[in-house]
Amino acid sequence: MQLEVTHYTDPACPFAFSAEPVRRRLRWHYGDQLAWRTRMIVLTLEPGEAEKLAEGAPGLQRRYGMPIDPAPYPRPASSEPACRAVVAARLHAPALEEPLLRRLRVRTMTGGLLDDPDLIAAAAADVGLDARDLRRWCDTDTVEEALQVDIAAARTPSGAARALDHKLGGPRGARRYTAPSYELVRPDDGRTASIPGFNPIEAYETAIANLAPELERRARPERVEDVLAWTDEPLATAEVALLLQVDRDTARRKLSRVAHPSPAGADFYWRLPGRATPVS
Repeated sequence: MQLEVTHYTDPACPFAFSAEPVRRRLRWHYGDQLAWRTRMIVLTLEPGEAEKLAEGAPGLQRRYGMPIDPAPYPRPASSEPACRAVVAARLHAPALEEPLLRRLRVRTMTGGLLDDPDLIAAAAADVGLDARDLRRWCDTDTVEEALQVDIAAARTPSGAARALDHKLGGPRGARRYTAPSYELVRPDDGRTASIPGFNPIEAYETAIANLAPELERRARPERVEDVLAWTDEPLATAEVALLLQVDRDTARRKLSRVAHPSPAGADFYWRLPGRATPVS
């Protein structure tokens, strides 16, 4: 049995990036028992959102640990081109949708602008995707239609989510999901759970246990080597720490003994020797 999980997000959102350790841990514990689908919110469609994002997020690095450059961005930027690129990858190179989203996040959280064609091309190259193909796909009606479906879905929160209005975004007359937000569906009987906004790991695991108590939960990893060998991409200190269920200082000490660091923001990404591409 699989639970279907729809993940509403946006590569521009520092809260969504700060929530990546939680999503990584869910993937570790439940693996293929969770069937993931990603929806792009395109946060910057709302007036003032790009300007707010351009102010930066200095407190989130200190609070949650993901590598986020605390400096303001040089100008407001639209997240629409990057969201469009993720949708294009979903339709034309589905295995690269999540890796591309990850690389867009990593690059923008170190000060990049998501409407910069060079940033999008560099993120595509990071995952082995031809930037010319990606640009061509982005210009098609098929990708435009799929992006509009994502935008509309993100602006149609469930009744349960609407009951948690403080977890939603957008103007009062047109509420939308914030990043990250999850919708869980049990496909055999249609039962659902909505978890809007930034939440701790316990919120998601409680919803999973109520919808599908028969799912098997994998035990936490014992070693940093197990975590880094499990993924094909460098992981941030905060991601490894939450998987091991230790504090970030402890995780950093363990990682420094076996892994190569790549500085980013005020912290590091880590990879085993000979594994994964360094973060640039």
